[in-house]
Amino acid sequence: MLNSPDSLRVLLDECLPRKLKREFVNCAVSTVAEMGWAGKKNGELMKAAHGHFDAFVTADQNLQYQQNLAYADVRVVVLVAINNRIETLAPLMPLVIEALQSIAAGQVVEIKAKTD
Repeated sequence: MLNSPDSLRVLLDECLPRKLKREFVNCAVSTVAEMGWAGKKNGELMKAAHGHFDAFVTADQNLQYQQNLAYADVRVVVLVAINNRIETLAPLMPLVIEALQSIAAGQVVEIKAKTD
């Protein structure tokens, strides 16, 4: 059974604005910087997140090609947008929450911003 949004522990990558943290309704969100993990490579982050987080949210579109996430114990959401500004990413958060509830650990989903 997947965690309810109230109990989801989400790690927000350092490439995303810290203010995005406020957009995760009913989730326990920490940033990479808050955890003292700034500067860690993705493989190190995945190991550090093990047992502490249910999900990792990033804008790093290469993550799924650089790491074998099939054995990771976290769900991964990759935000795909023209920039990483809060104004661009905040509207994607309902889709992110929905994705986090529907995917399993080791799965990766991309959430793409509309480009109109």
